[in-house]
Amino acid sequence: MFNTAFCSFNLRCNQRDMHALLNFKQGVTDTSGVLSSWSTERDCCEWKGVMCSNITSRVTGITLPCSATLQSYEDKMDRSHCLTGSIHLSLLLVELELLDYLDLTNNDFLELQFDYLHNHTCHNLSMATSSRQCVNSSTLRHLDLSHNWNLVINTLKWLPYISSLEYLNLRRIDLSKETNWLQSVTMLPSLSHLNMRDCELKDLSLSLQYANFTKLQFLSLSANEFNSELPKWLFNLSSGIYDLYLSSSSLKGYLPKALLNLHELKDLALDDNNFDGPIPDWLGEFEHLETLCLGDNMFSGSIPTNLGNLSSLITLDVSSNPLTGVVSERNLAKLSKLKNLEISSCSTLIFDFDSHWIPPFQLEELTLGFSNPNLPAWLYTQRSIQFLTIWDSSFKASNKFWNFISRVTEIELQGNLIDGNISNVLLNSTIIYLSSNCLKGGLPILSSNVIYVSLSNNSLSGDMSPLLCGHNVSNEKNNLLFLDISLNNLSGGLTNCWNNWKSLVAVHLGTNNLSGKIPSSMGLLSNLKSLHLHENKLHGEIPHSLKNCHSLLVFNVRNNDLSGNIPDWISKSVMALQLRSNNFIGKIPPQICQMSSLLILDIAYNAIYGHIPSCLGNIKTLVFNNASVNKFRFYSPSFDEDSYLFNDDNLELVTKGQVLEYDKNLHFMTLIDMSSNNLSGAIPFQMFSLIGLLSLNLSNNKLAGKIPNEIGNMKNLESLDFSTNQLGGEIPQSLSSLSFLGYLNLSFNNLTGKIPSGTQLLGFSTLSYIGNRDLCGSPLTKMCFQDDKHKGKELVDEDGNQSKFLTWFYIGLESGFVTGFLGVCCAIFLNRNMRHVCFKLLYNLRDQLYIMVNVNMNPFH
Repeated sequence: MFNTAFCSFNLRCNQRDMHALLNFKQGVTDTSGVLSSWSTERDCCEWKGVMCSNITSRVTGITLPCSATLQSYEDKMDRSHCLTGSIHLSLLLVELELLDYLDLTNNDFLELQFDYLHNHTCHNLSMATSSRQCVNSSTLRHLDLSHNWNLVINTLKWLPYISSLEYLNLRRIDLSKETNWLQSVTMLPSLSHLNMRDCELKDLSLSLQYANFTKLQFLSLSANEFNSELPKWLFNLSSGIYDLYLSSSSLKGYLPKALLNLHELKDLALDDNNFDGPIPDWLGEFEHLETLCLGDNMFSGSIPTNLGNLSSLITLDVSSNPLTGVVSERNLAKLSKLKNLEISSCSTLIFDFDSHWIPPFQLEELTLGFSNPNLPAWLYTQRSIQFLTIWDSSFKASNKFWNFISRVTEIELQGNLIDGNISNVLLNSTIIYLSSNCLKGGLPILSSNVIYVSLSNNSLSGDMSPLLCGHNVSNEKNNLLFLDISLNNLSGGLTNCWNNWKSLVAVHLGTNNLSGKIPSSMGLLSNLKSLHLHENKLHGEIPHSLKNCHSLLVFNVRNNDLSGNIPDWISKSVMALQLRSNNFIGKIPPQICQMSSLLILDIAYNAIYGHIPSCLGNIKTLVFNNASVNKFRFYSPSFDEDSYLFNDDNLELVTKGQVLEYDKNLHFMTLIDMSSNNLSGAIPFQMFSLIGLLSLNLSNNKLAGKIPNEIGNMKNLESLDFSTNQLGGEIPQSLSSLSFLGYLNLSFNNLTGKIPSGTQLLGFSTLSYIGNRDLCGSPLTKMCFQDDKHKGKELVDEDGNQSKFLTWFYIGLESGFVTGFLGVCCAIFLNRNMRHVCFKLLYNLRDQLYIMVNVNMNPFH
């Protein structure tokens, strides 16, 4: 129907259409020249993304999707080369009278403009222009604005003015403020395809009995925030809907049998919700069903054998439910078209397959989780598997098993009890995830096909040479991007074979028994972004060759025996620098202040001395932290073309007085920890301009001077520790304004005066303030007498010591009380049996008076 080449019969582009396109271009920001061909020097039917009728040369379509990939450790998907700005949709519909197709997928548009007037002559559809032209709503059939992640649309009231729409895709657009979305989309009588996945919708109109979808065939409302049961209008659709996607939307309750009203269904996706009760056996009555996804819910009981009647089924997912009972060939015997099978349970699910059974299907994807001790024998009959997942199971892995998985593109075995030794096993898959399986032996061998490998949290031992320095890697081109062998029992050095692995982006070797120095060959990893060497026995200085790792974002060497000065050449792009618990000496290099992306600076427990650089206040990301989930995340394209495999960096940080591990939430954390060093001097007031900082720990140093009043600027601070220093003066009143402060430790300093009033500070215990002998006021038991009412009275001298007047004032007060009390005793207790009580109390009071006089007269107290 469409032709982007020169039009037939040598007809030229319609001039009005050309001007309409140029008007659209004028409202768009195009920094990469996507629309550079849109020039009057060429026929507009030859412009990039413009489709014209091959008969009339009128513009009938615009297709300008942007191709963008998600990069590891980037704040977001790079769309700098995509179109941005505003979409003047109503202007396009007015001026392009025959526009039928509009695709602006995956760009970075920020605003959608649709201007109309309530003009009865235009059927309530008009454009606010000088010519008062009406929006032509009878031609546009296809509108795709999906994946414009920064596009916010507050209302969909403009939709009914495009009544010809048949295809509408608004996936990943923010519609959180639109509460009547259903009313708007049901006013499109020709709509057959509606995709509103991940639009932050919250209302499913539960009170509505009927929704006027007369031609709807495809509906996706997945990844929204409904938090409700399925609505009644869904079961009463008059159209023959084929595809229904409601995954990841916080839906709950039992599955109602009224779903059978949608008897034409081919795809039904209800996974990752909170549905409960048994899996209904009536699901086996959907004759045309090809996809059934019920995974990640709370379904209980056994898997109904009726599901085995779904002979058209291609995908069956019942994984990650608390299912029990037995699964056998009876559940699967008729599923000859099956390509994707996911069966696992977070309870007790027993596989009881005949060892000689040969399934009628050949799977491409398989997920298993079972309770019995052996793998099902039919697994080895599957010759087409590309993706294999086994978790929370127990089995023996023989050579036959390792040979079998070498043909699988992606393997994910996690949380299993695998009886197997992987020494010298050749791993050939592109993606290999073998974490937490109790694997034993030495390291395996990697083929050049491997891109991602994680062997963390096993019981692997020996050195790293078989993996990195074997004969099979020295002369081959390797493609490995991600290597994680942390949390094992590996020993020996880090080897010097890193020149064979220059493609590496992330290296995780922490929590082993590795020793020796960091080899200089690691500096050849010029693509390296994440390096974790923590909790080993490494010594010596950090090699200068790591200066070549210009892209390094995470550098973690905590808990080793490394020494020397903190390098002044570490990459300025570093976001997390963790050097704690080593033997580093010298001063803090001012080059750290040039790390404009720094979020975490942890140099605690070293021998660093000197002053804290005042330039730390210049670190931009700590002035304002724009949290992004992607900052500490490695991405890799998955076998499923619409998804990614990712791995979150994790760091162990000390904050709020305890050791906490941050992984998926690491991107929210901002921290400076310089505790337990030999830092001296005053705390620079510039440091308190870091208003994005959440945790600040300067404890166990030799810092002196006052706490600057500017500390009140740190409005986001949650944890503050200045304990065991030599800080003096009063606690600034501004500290009480930090409303998010959940942990405070000012103990063992030389702070004086009254603890500032305010709910936030009074909520802390005495442990936050002890060891400051001249500090008083709640929550301490020591009372303050120099409050506002007594500031003009000299009860305290210039040095903060109590005056002689105050000492004799206490003596007079005490002796007067004793005399008066004695008189009362003698008058009341004339009974001789009670006299000894009176005298005993008198002697006690005399002792207290003696102690008080001595304490107040002692100048060294």
